[in-house]
Amino acid sequence: MELRTLRYFVAVAEELHFGRAATRLHMSQPPLSRAIKQLEADVGALLFARSAAGVRLTPVGTVLLDEARALLDHADRVRLRVSSAAGVASLTVGILGDGTDPAALRLAAAYRRRHPGIDIRIRDTDLTDPTCGLRTGLVDVALTRAPFDETALTVRELRADPVGVVLRADDPLARHDRLRPADLNDRRWFQFPQGTDPVWQSYWNGGMSREGPVVRTVRECLQAVLWNGTVGLAPLGDDLHAELAVVPLIDMAPSRVVAVWNKGDVNPLIRSFIETATAAYRD
Repeated sequence: MELRTLRYFVAVAEELHFGRAATRLHMSQPPLSRAIKQLEADVGALLFARSAAGVRLTPVGTVLLDEARALLDHADRVRLRVSSAAGVASLTVGILGDGTDPAALRLAAAYRRRHPGIDIRIRDTDLTDPTCGLRTGLVDVALTRAPFDETALTVRELRADPVGVVLRADDPLARHDRLRPADLNDRRWFQFPQGTDPVWQSYWNGGMSREGPVVRTVRECLQAVLWNGTVGLAPLGDDLHAELAVVPLIDMAPSRVVAVWNKGDVNPLIRSFIETATAAYRD
């Protein structure tokens, strides 16, 4: 059995959907289906039960999934040991925000346990680059928020957070139970510097062209609200100063916490990071 084919099998087994697995693997569905059929021929048994209701693992498939994960983990450890011997076992992680999200803390602890000998470097970034330096090669993987231009990147969603509007506590709108972006059309919204990803800018401006002060950090955003009454947005649940209030914003897509890496990058440390992050944000 080839490791590549086993990775295909694990993707289908975890997604239980050939289309989603193909998307995850960045390939079309027909060659994926052919690879799984060939694997079933090699094993001599069906690995998946296919029906109109979907795809599920057979008993044989369940056994192979456990073994395939073990084999792939071992292959990754071999690569890491070789990389370590060559003096290149390091991973640079870009983080947007303060990194104190409980799930991010679980991720850090779990990844340290899994790779105690790896040199993990953290690059803290501001709001002007949602990919945290990934495109310019400053980081290997980013823990950030979508949406942004995903060209040449692979994005794994970890969680989706509803968004609220941040207002001064004495703002009349702060007494509302909920608001819509249209309720804030007469307000100034913070802006990012020229050249910032337009998809990212549009999301934090509620999908419209706005005017307002230019900011680069979360702290600057909050200060703009306090001093100027500027409209700011933030995921619900963030701790804020007593002088600020957050009102849930409806008619607004949630802010997605994502892990991002460059397409085609097969660094096993990145694969392990994604697996660990998925588990940490699921707990």
